[in-house]
Amino acid sequence: MAKKKASAKLKDSDSLLRQPAELRFADELTRLSEVDDAQRPAGWNLSPKAVRTFIVGSDAAGGEGKSRGRSKQTSSPEISRKFHGDDTMVDRAIVSLMSNRGLILVGEPGTAKSMLSELLAAAVCGTSALTIQGTAGTTEDQIKYSWNYALLLAEGPTPRALVPAPLYQGLLHGRIVRFEEVTRCPPEIQDTLVSVLSEKLLHVPELEGGDAVVYAKPGFNVIATANTRDRGVHEMSAALKRRFNFETVHPIADKEFELQLVLDQSQVLLSEAGVDPQLDRDVLDVLVTTFHDLRNGRTEQGAVVERPSTVMSTAEAVSVAFAAGLDAWHFGEQKVKGEHLARQLVGAVLKDSEDDAKKVRHYLDIVAKTRAKKNAHWKSFYDARGVLGK
Repeated sequence: MAKKKASAKLKDSDSLLRQPAELRFADELTRLSEVDDAQRPAGWNLSPKAVRTFIVGSDAAGGEGKSRGRSKQTSSPEISRKFHGDDTMVDRAIVSLMSNRGLILVGEPGTAKSMLSELLAAAVCGTSALTIQGTAGTTEDQIKYSWNYALLLAEGPTPRALVPAPLYQGLLHGRIVRFEEVTRCPPEIQDTLVSVLSEKLLHVPELEGGDAVVYAKPGFNVIATANTRDRGVHEMSAALKRRFNFETVHPIADKEFELQLVLDQSQVLLSEAGVDPQLDRDVLDVLVTTFHDLRNGRTEQGAVVERPSTVMSTAEAVSVAFAAGLDAWHFGEQKVKGEHLARQLVGAVLKDSEDDAKKVRHYLDIVAKTRAKKNAHWKSFYDARGVLGK
């Protein structure tokens, strides 16, 4: 009966706009669990090695294992790479989740911090749904617990009237809790984590007896994320910092690797959207090269360019490529050209400052103009510069 319910749940998930990692990669998690004979920490669904394989893929996991003198398991299933970044950092993140400290992923916006936290939670405890979204308006009730006020008035403070929030559920069931954008919350809200991470328990003073304290079961931990651009908004207290291991997620430095990633991810998104425009690698090279130049403040040839204040991340590049594909399919000739990239670049650039448009326009007038003389894709990109204004 349980299997039928699980199967029905997975079937229903096909109609979701975006599936969580535990549903999107359910088959891979199942295959890994079936062959995973390594030691699993208490409360974990998979061993640390299997969690690593789930995130970086079977090829990367096997290759790294071999280079460290470990034997590659021939029975290991083929698992796709989901996180493209520093594999050693992934190892440290997994170790942090086994320790007595929480894990916080920091970095520029768009570097896949949230995706990594989702993948880790899905692999470790089977769900990434226990998520707290940090904002200036986040309250303790949204982190710990609240009350069903109808039952509270009728029965008083009883376990039945209590409405558990993610932190309460994570402690109670021994699961990973994700705290997105923790530095967006005021310090007094952030510090609700201090005692929980230290003592591994949560007090519920309204209740009596054994219900007044929720003790953490094995498997509980917290993965937080924070953008480096938000530092100074609400700085974390020294007490809270001591209870986390910090890991920095860096942007992709290899342009060719990023180009392939943008191509692959945008094609997946376009396929899911039910369209199939012609998306050539050479066209996307214009986009990725532009992002690299503006992100680094320097072209491949060494010319200095002004960096926009907005983040020119890989995630933004994928979004622009996806939007350009939709533009070409519905309003063009179903072939992505440089002009489509330029039109969709506006939404990625005009976010933080009007000066960013001037900086990108200057880049087009100087760098793209030179490249347009030798490349048709750059020429189409340059000719559409008018969308950025004057």
